[in-house]
Amino acid sequence: MTRVFEYFVVCGIGPEIRSLDGNKGFQGTGVMYMPAFFDQFPPTSSSKFPPPPPPQLPTCVLPAGVEFFSSGFDSNDPSTYPRSYPIVLTEGDGSKIYVSCIAFRDPVSEDIAEAYHIPANSFADKCICFVSRSPSFHVLRDALEELFTLCFSSTGSSKPLWDVIAHIVLNVTLPTPGKDRVLFAIENCILSVEVPPKEGLPHADISFQPLVQCLDVDNLIRLFTAVLLERRILLRSNKYSLLTLVSEAICHLIYPFRWQHVYIPLLFFSGVDYIDAPTPYMMGLHSGVDTYGLTMDGVVVVDLEYNRITTSEEIPPIPEPELSFLRSEIMKLLYPKVVNIDQLKTIFGDTSELSLRGGNKSWGEEHDLQLRLIFLRFFASILSGYRNFIEYSASHVFNSQAFLKKRSRSTNQPPEPMIMQFLDSQGFMDYMERALNSDENSNNLLDKLQDAIGRGQNPMVILPSPLAEPEIITISDPGEGVAGSGAKYCYDRFPSNIRTEEQEEKRKAILAAASGALELSGKHTKDSRAESLSPRERAAERERMVLDIKVKLQGLWLRLLKLGATDDPLSSFEYGTILALIESDAEGIGGSGFVECIREHIHSGWVGQLTEEQFIAVKELLKTAISRATSRNDMATVRDALEVSAEMHKKDSNNVPDYVQRHLLAISIWDELRFWEGYFEYLMDRFSNKSANYATLVTAQLVIVASHMAGLGLPDTEAWYMVETIADKSNIGYKQFIKLRGLLSHIQQIRIGYWGPSSGKAQSVSSFGMPSPRSQDVADESQQPAEASGVGRSWVQSMFSRDSASRMDSFSRVRRWTSDSGSLAANDNLKNTASPRKLDLPVAGQKKIQSGVRTLRGHTGAVTALHCVTRREVWDLVGDREDAGFFISGSTDCTVKIWDPSLRGSELKATLKGHTRPIRAISSDRGKVVSGSDDQSVIVWDKQTSKLLVDLKGHDAQVSNVRMLSGERVLTASHDGTVKMWDVRTGTCVDTVGRCSSAILCMEYDDSTGILSAAGRDAVAYIWDIRAGRQMHKLLGHTKWIRSIRMVGNTVITGSDDWTARMWSISRGTCDAVLACHASPILCVEYSTPDKGVITGSSDGLLRFWGNEDGRIKCVKNVTVHSASILSINAAEHWLGIGAADNSMSLFHRPQERLGSFSSPGSKVTGWQLYRTPQRTVAMVRCVVSDLDRKRICSGGRNGLLRLWEATINI
Repeated sequence: MTRVFEYFVVCGIGPEIRSLDGNKGFQGTGVMYMPAFFDQFPPTSSSKFPPPPPPQLPTCVLPAGVEFFSSGFDSNDPSTYPRSYPIVLTEGDGSKIYVSCIAFRDPVSEDIAEAYHIPANSFADKCICFVSRSPSFHVLRDALEELFTLCFSSTGSSKPLWDVIAHIVLNVTLPTPGKDRVLFAIENCILSVEVPPKEGLPHADISFQPLVQCLDVDNLIRLFTAVLLERRILLRSNKYSLLTLVSEAICHLIYPFRWQHVYIPLLFFSGVDYIDAPTPYMMGLHSGVDTYGLTMDGVVVVDLEYNRITTSEEIPPIPEPELSFLRSEIMKLLYPKVVNIDQLKTIFGDTSELSLRGGNKSWGEEHDLQLRLIFLRFFASILSGYRNFIEYSASHVFNSQAFLKKRSRSTNQPPEPMIMQFLDSQGFMDYMERALNSDENSNNLLDKLQDAIGRGQNPMVILPSPLAEPEIITISDPGEGVAGSGAKYCYDRFPSNIRTEEQEEKRKAILAAASGALELSGKHTKDSRAESLSPRERAAERERMVLDIKVKLQGLWLRLLKLGATDDPLSSFEYGTILALIESDAEGIGGSGFVECIREHIHSGWVGQLTEEQFIAVKELLKTAISRATSRNDMATVRDALEVSAEMHKKDSNNVPDYVQRHLLAISIWDELRFWEGYFEYLMDRFSNKSANYATLVTAQLVIVASHMAGLGLPDTEAWYMVETIADKSNIGYKQFIKLRGLLSHIQQIRIGYWGPSSGKAQSVSSFGMPSPRSQDVADESQQPAEASGVGRSWVQSMFSRDSASRMDSFSRVRRWTSDSGSLAANDNLKNTASPRKLDLPVAGQKKIQSGVRTLRGHTGAVTALHCVTRREVWDLVGDREDAGFFISGSTDCTVKIWDPSLRGSELKATLKGHTRPIRAISSDRGKVVSGSDDQSVIVWDKQTSKLLVDLKGHDAQVSNVRMLSGERVLTASHDGTVKMWDVRTGTCVDTVGRCSSAILCMEYDDSTGILSAAGRDAVAYIWDIRAGRQMHKLLGHTKWIRSIRMVGNTVITGSDDWTARMWSISRGTCDAVLACHASPILCVEYSTPDKGVITGSSDGLLRFWGNEDGRIKCVKNVTVHSASILSINAAEHWLGIGAADNSMSLFHRPQERLGSFSSPGSKVTGWQLYRTPQRTVAMVRCVVSDLDRKRICSGGRNGLLRLWEATINI
């Protein structure tokens, strides 16, 4: 039987205290701290119990964090009262977890207060919770409140509180729906659980009264419409319960449809940045959380305190006659006396079939039922006859166009935007798929209601008839009256559960570390059950534990490698368990054991080849193991992981091995000289041979170090700096320096020739090496390059071949090459002390002091628009102007700023003021800057004097796009659906050159042909010939908003929220290709001129490259450099700039040909290769723009900062 209560959880301050800002330790009062799991029942260590509560539970039940107080509950101070509220969590599969919470102030534990020097008699927030999979809100709340009352009751309880909790959790089961009622008791209070029949409406154990009390009828219908059309919805209230109850209520009102997107009824305060997510969501946020600086463009903000709904995007109204039906029926339900005030009393009860008996009746379950039936009748009306348009074709399951035509004929109205958008929603498609996959006798109340209305029956007949009185099932407590003879248990705080010895030891260790103790006391108090272990026994116990973990890891590792081709290792039990062992083990047994498993497997003869999926899983596990080992300063594990990563590989499309090591570059430990010095010392000890020449031995080990650096992809300059430093300390000869430098350079060049520059690090092009030794040793110089090139080829061939003989032969050749003049070098080391053994490198060669990333400060609000002044914009007959390469930004602070990147430290050149609302679009030419704003105006400025030239007014909504054209003209597009042409000299609108049926989000114009393309929220792309004054085409095909458009020659490319991009022919007006591989809305598209391909970026964080293969467009390459929404793609002939919403940037290069030292005859590099990407900083980015002429990318963040990256710095 399914239990009602899965877990009882206590959250609050644990032994490890950390503020929300990440600072460890107690920071004083007035600071908010991270909540943590404190206690729970049942324990998660047993397999007979359900899956553990989600790890984010503490943050969700205490959304504001934990605060310390000097006092506890005060009956005269309402702010100290306990708070009771429900929350709902959504898991990855869409299932919900229901939690009832009580938050209160509880005394801080004495051991925690002592360890962190917290003032005595302090209190902190604590939250007790019942966790359930059943939406039984009332019983969850009633049971929790009874436990809380029992704990602090002056009369006490007859059993220990945790025994009462254990009895409730383990014994109270869910009754059979519609048949049983379960009764159970908490001390002297009897509670009941009952579940309605499955044949009726879904179980909703909540009251809909808060929803109808907070919002009037019109706002209720408006919110309902926004949810139905899957907008981004943010509920605001200062009461946690209200946010959850309203969210749940509105989700029940859209039945039989389901909310398909992000659902967080109570958002934790530090997650306020989630509001900037581009995909639909429904979130609830406490009204005390400041959202200043968030643009919230398009977000439907519902203020439950003030009955107010605001949004920058229009919510299409529900069409008639359904709108009138909804309003009238809801009014009858809420205000029956007002609605029927003109009716005679004798027939008052007959005015509506669904009116409630007794207008004075307070709100109850009958009102909830009637409200839900009203909205179900709305769906029955607006989808009347929908079953006749269900199709069982491969392309779609519902013929929307035919349904809309049928409705238009019946209503004598054109297709309504609200219904069109609703039919395109994921919720409607989900319903249709469920309807197709269900059997004929399934419980589809919508179909039953439509049939009942067609037969003229009362809508109530679709609900199951009430059965006889349910059978009573009583849950008794067998331990009642036995626990003690009249003993009472009273508490002054919520008690802690009994901890296991392991838990107690872990707690003591954490607190001892927090209090600054250097070592743990060897004295342990005796347990009532057994004596504490001696140090020897404890050491033996630890060895057994280590062995047990390693044995488990070996089994898991082998099973991971045996997964089938159709299995996903990242979602497998084996991967999850290995990851948990690595992450949860503070002593590093999991991470070191995992690396040791791989090493032993390789030594046993495994060739190290992985499938594509296994490669991803192993790469992520090694990254985690290395990161954890680095935090513990466990260099042995890091060293072993480095070596095994050079052995494991997968085959790429050219059947060449791609090694795991190449994908570990982002880990910061590789940038530290101390690690490589330690690794070199380890190699020297490992291969120490007294008979070998010292210089030969040192050089051989440095070759191994350099090979790993090249395998990781460390930039040439950084790698040589560290190799040179180690070699200099080891006092090897000058010729060995030259040969090491030549080896490293050739390895790097050959590696880049195949794989391209590494992602995540700056890759050097011209290295800061040593001066040519030709004047000192011409003969040696003449021979060195050929030998080094041969060694480089051998090394690469050994990397790309797993034949052990070949690999050993290549390294033996390296050792022979480095030992040819080993003794001579050792002798020359003393003779040639005047020779420049080490060049005095430039500062940039020894240490990076000039960063490639700059932060430009000036805006006080979020940056919402960015523009780069390109060479094409400002070129004239004299040549390039000095303002080429300037960046221009716009912000929610209503200002436009011009930045000159060449003036390091004083980049801000001018501030343009004139707008009254946020800036949305910017453009420029040789002498002017034009900007469009939410204030519906377009302003043209003089670029040199920063003066306002003309304010163009004429749009009726915010301006989304502007374009400066030749001949003193400006082209603008707006959310009012128009594209206008303006004459700057006269300040007038010359013509409205294009009209769309909804807001325009993107626009392209070819000044040479006069062809204009625009698209937006109506999911249609329009093509006009503005010189001829006519509309050429109306391109239909997308089903959701079009957010990006690109026009090249006779081709238009569009990207849409329907997860597809499309290629259209301008001359024919037809769709040439549908590009559908992304798993989220496509935010930007670009055309790659050299290969005539398309590049798309999506909110799934993927870049996809599309090319023409076998006569059709296919996805030929996926790039996963970024982990957040791709906001900008800008391509030139040989360079490609990318910017993402997580403030990451990347620069791709398209080499003209592969380096000859590694390419076979006739081979040619195809596709873009990652050139460089800077270190990422934490920020939410709204816009990105690239200057590919100067290899610069600039991003604008929500915090008002511009981040300018110059990819040529430190090369």
